[in-house]
Amino acid sequence: MTVPTSTAPATGAVSAGTVGTPAPAAPARRPGPRVARLVPLGSLALAVGVWYAVSYLALPPDRRFLVPPPHQVLTVSFLDWTHLQPMLQALALTAQVALAGLVIAVLIGVGTAVVMSRTRLLERLLYPYAVVLQTVPILALVPLLGMWFGFGFTSRVIVCVLIALFPMISNTLFGLQSVDEAHHDLFTLQKASRWARLRGLELPAALPAIFTGLRTSSGLSVIGAIVGDMFFKQGSPGIGTLLDVYRARLQSEDLFAAILLASLFGVAVFALFTLLGRVCVGSWHASAADGH
Repeated sequence: MTVPTSTAPATGAVSAGTVGTPAPAAPARRPGPRVARLVPLGSLALAVGVWYAVSYLALPPDRRFLVPPPHQVLTVSFLDWTHLQPMLQALALTAQVALAGLVIAVLIGVGTAVVMSRTRLLERLLYPYAVVLQTVPILALVPLLGMWFGFGFTSRVIVCVLIALFPMISNTLFGLQSVDEAHHDLFTLQKASRWARLRGLELPAALPAIFTGLRTSSGLSVIGAIVGDMFFKQGSPGIGTLLDVYRARLQSEDLFAAILLASLFGVAVFALFTLLGRVCVGSWHASAADGH
């Protein structure tokens, strides 16, 4: 007796190309531009709410001067020109110190990284000193800087340089050493000189890393300027000097206002160099496409 065969596929059979092949995952949906704009506003509203909660719920009325509410800081310090004017003048001086220190740190940092990238011997010789600059507490050097360079503008700039130098050296060196070997081979075939290789290949390829270090160093330079203001008080006062004065006098509203101004200045500097990095690097690098 013959058993009839069926040409229909079995119920458990799966068409070719689907066995063991998972369906491609749907790309993650990014928030729209309207949502992206609302997120910072939401976080700001949350921070202000927490500030109010600490002022009115966590502190008794007799200790509320420790954390004055936001509207009190706004009316006493920001809307009163007699309070705001000295803060803006001090912030302008701090900005000059931070900018001067950052420029010097960038020049020294990039130059040192280029020298270290030439040979492994120079890297081993110089890199430990760069690490020492990063690890030595800057406050331990303040007395020496004061004795050597005085307690004015020059010492403040030197503090900025010491704090901001290491990120420029490390990031620039990383960028210079990360160039693809195939690109180096092309320049070798063309018998390019070291200067031509540096100018045409290594520095352009290291630009994303250089701007990463620049963003980090810019924030550290602002911090260094404020620290220098606190310890080197000869000459015109910087925002760090006013912070110390307001703390000693228990002027809480002015203290919070000065802290906010210094923070906003640091954010503005970081945003400026982020934008500059996108303009200089362009759209060819992944960091520009990702918005970093």
